[in-house]
Amino acid sequence: MRVVAGLFDDYDEARGAVSDLEAAGFPSEDMSIVANNAGERYTSGGAVPGATGLLMGLDLMVTPGIGPVVGAGWLASAAAGALTGECVGGIIETLTHSGLEEEDAHLYAEGVRRGSALVVVRADEKLVAQADGILRNRNAVDISFRRRAFTEDGWTRFDAASNPYSLDEVTRERERLSPPALL
Repeated sequence: MRVVAGLFDDYDEARGAVSDLEAAGFPSEDMSIVANNAGERYTSGGAVPGATGLLMGLDLMVTPGIGPVVGAGWLASAAAGALTGECVGGIIETLTHSGLEEEDAHLYAEGVRRGSALVVVRADEKLVAQADGILRNRNAVDISFRRRAFTEDGWTRFDAASNPYSLDEVTRERERLSPPALL
């Protein structure tokens, strides 16, 4: 199994990616979603009309360095475990132990800290391209561009001791990172 990840600046696109992965036959137990919930913008899965599969299990939690998040799946469980001392390292450790490069794990965690949603799926080698295609078709962020934007601001790696972003900071970050509108 390999891990395929997608970072989304639009929570609805992340939810859509999860739904698309489920529709394509990827099992819910092999997927995770973790989204920044600054300003309590999102609700748990039970309150989301039409939620099925993985999205039915969304939980609200607070993650060190990120703040409030909604999440479901094995990655969200690891983040919650970090809060109770059951899992040292939380998201970063879970992503790297699952096969992602450490620098990418730090980038994804920082992306969630700054307001994005992360969708992760474990896939058989022969289904990796399909999973990646589904995430990209739902407008997953190009992580090379995102890494460049973060490092231009002096960022080097995710720090769980950092202050979580407020809703205003998340909004400014989304505006800063959004591509200019085409005329």
